[in-house]
Amino acid sequence: MPITMSQYWLQLDDLSKTVVFCLILMSLTSWFIIFSRAWRFWRVRKSAPAQALFWDAPSFEEAVNLLSLSDVENIYLPLAQKSIAAVNAHGNSNRRMGKTQLPEILTRVLRQELNRVIVKLESGLTVLASIGATAPFVGLLGTVWGIYHALTAVSGANAIQIEVVAGPVGEALVMTGLGLMVAIPAVLAYNALNRINRITFSELDGFAFDLHAHWSANALATNSAIVKPTE
Repeated sequence: MPITMSQYWLQLDDLSKTVVFCLILMSLTSWFIIFSRAWRFWRVRKSAPAQALFWDAPSFEEAVNLLSLSDVENIYLPLAQKSIAAVNAHGNSNRRMGKTQLPEILTRVLRQELNRVIVKLESGLTVLASIGATAPFVGLLGTVWGIYHALTAVSGANAIQIEVVAGPVGEALVMTGLGLMVAIPAVLAYNALNRINRITFSELDGFAFDLHAHWSANALATNSAIVKPTE
């Protein structure tokens, strides 16, 4: 007669139950991060084509308004808004204190905003990677403990019987399986989300470069590029 999960649970000691609880907690955390990050990245990728429409808009203000409608995760829009704020600050400082260098201001502002967005996109991925790396070892702890129980049972028996070692060995194999069941989805999801992250980072870097080039060229052409801020 095959052993049921309730019978398996009853034969576990405190350490084995702690290992199972840890694996369950790691699994729940992993799936929460997977679903929440997947939803966010889907929304980010859905808004990515708006970058092409951004540069086709008749004016920069209309381009920012168009981007604000598409960028629901607020990933690309802050770069455009921060660049406008930097250009306005540059024009005001020129009138008050004399000539300042717009390219340096834009570089600093865009770099800071890129760092903020990168931190936002990478949140949760470190936890996912840690779960994928450590879950097999947590399961291995339960495996070793189960094998220890099997060896203890054999040493205390007058004759080696399959019934004596079947329970502890089965416990060890279940622990190994649980560890892999937690780790495999976490590793696969981390690799997939990390790849989407790299694509998004590349697009953000290109968008920031285009903004820098646009405003630098505009400042050189007009010597005063003051833009009305967009809400």
